[in-house]
Amino acid sequence: MTFEQLIPAPARAEGAQGGGGFTVDASTTLWAGPGTESTERWLRTTLGAAYQLPLAPAPEGTPGAIALRIAEGDGALAPEAYRLTVTGDGVEILGGDAAGVFWGAQTLRQLLGPAAFRRAPVAAGRATVPEGVVEDAPRFRWRGMMLDVARHFMPKEGVFRYLDLLAAHKLNVFHFHLTDDQGWRVEIKRYPRLTEVGAWRTRTKWGHRASELWDEKPHGGFYTQDDIREIVAYAAARHITVVPEIDVPGHSQAAIAAYPELGNTDVIDTNALSVWDTWGVTPNVLAPTDGTLRFYEGVFEEVLELFPSTFVHVGGDECPKEQWKDSQAVQERIEQLGVSNEDELQSWFIRHFDKWLAARGRRLIGWDEILEGGLAEGAAVSSWRGYGGGIAAAKAGHDVVMCPEQHVYLDHRQHGGADEPVPIGFVRTLEDVYRFEPVPKELTEEEARHVLGTQANVWTEVMESPARVDYQVFPRLAAFAEVAWSALPAPAARDFTGFQDRMTAHYARLDALGVAYRPPGGPLPWQKRPGVLGRPIEGAPPNV
Repeated sequence: MTFEQLIPAPARAEGAQGGGGFTVDASTTLWAGPGTESTERWLRTTLGAAYQLPLAPAPEGTPGAIALRIAEGDGALAPEAYRLTVTGDGVEILGGDAAGVFWGAQTLRQLLGPAAFRRAPVAAGRATVPEGVVEDAPRFRWRGMMLDVARHFMPKEGVFRYLDLLAAHKLNVFHFHLTDDQGWRVEIKRYPRLTEVGAWRTRTKWGHRASELWDEKPHGGFYTQDDIREIVAYAAARHITVVPEIDVPGHSQAAIAAYPELGNTDVIDTNALSVWDTWGVTPNVLAPTDGTLRFYEGVFEEVLELFPSTFVHVGGDECPKEQWKDSQAVQERIEQLGVSNEDELQSWFIRHFDKWLAARGRRLIGWDEILEGGLAEGAAVSSWRGYGGGIAAAKAGHDVVMCPEQHVYLDHRQHGGADEPVPIGFVRTLEDVYRFEPVPKELTEEEARHVLGTQANVWTEVMESPARVDYQVFPRLAAFAEVAWSALPAPAARDFTGFQDRMTAHYARLDALGVAYRPPGGPLPWQKRPGVLGRPIEGAPPNV
């Protein structure tokens, strides 16, 4: 491997004149300075497995070592920045903090070649790293991927695997979409029916919601609280923050099926509701009662114990207001609260949890519909319907994560061909994702500081297995990771041909990791889904 084959592209990479390199073999030792222990453990686990190497500890300054240290004093680096130096005598990874050291170790792994991504050795227990220097730092501090496990449950081992894949691409936020109409996936001890009832549906729509096909098997699953603690710890060891999402007040039919009193009981028989078995937006939403608020405060109390993330995502999107308009109890609630309409009622609902979370040292983040009716002070916005919500939020002084559907929803199809499995949405090719720009030109320099970063979203309605998730996510997540990490030129000036050349090496890494990505030439026979209806949208997506 060479410095020209790294993904994401580093800020600076220079090979030594005359070539040469450092050979990692059974004699290579590992020295880890204070604060680098998580990277020390990770290197021994990954490289030790891939090459069957002990990477024995050694004193500082030992020749033939990989040395890990956090820069201090005059040589300090920015947070998450690193400098990787390779000489004939060893490797030094210098980080601005512990995360920077870890990202430097990810670069070292790429330089070692595809074999470094395997779980057991397939060749001689040695590899050579080219001599040179890599200096690098991320563009954004929020570089995320959202995974929806509510529509199709992903067992815990699959979540660990995706955390490893995020880490390999220097992504540092895992947005964990845990609840929706089709399933509730996290154990809440004070409300056991959320998982006893809410985690299971009797059947599943096969394809788009207009499809006439059904998978008649019951589907479900959930993570125990110990599972969640394990996932959070696994992510933290890879310098990834897990941001939980508990959807309110819409996308809540699974919760209402488990606890019917949460719904609008004066306009619908909520006792007759079950966990939803199809896709789309259900009209069944939470009732804005004091009882509902107390219930979800109880949910969030347990969520906060499990997730140390500063941000907690509350959804807030796609909340139909018809039941609220038809409910006499809700109309009386609107009058009692002194709000003008149902949009302001939703804003009141979100503001309640913004204040509740703020009082506990956390920050609320929600989809851009939370702007409707007035945005809660201190809340941040995930701008999904386009750039518009993010622009409005940033101009109003709110922090924003840019994740516009038209650009970085990885459930959208990758090609316009007839063989794409269950084609959803716009065509978003690898090149389209590579040319995505998270910061809209409409923002001033000061307003742009509110763009925390960017995130790719993976909604799993038509992704019935981990292999289908892989197909939709990769290779596009590699392009997205470079957008999120690297200081790239303007979209039209980006060197996509050069990126494609680097992807040739990266496909070999993905192969070693067992990722079932979409090949550049199109889907393999077993990746197709002939006869399963999708919802393709023709033409270029609007830039809204």
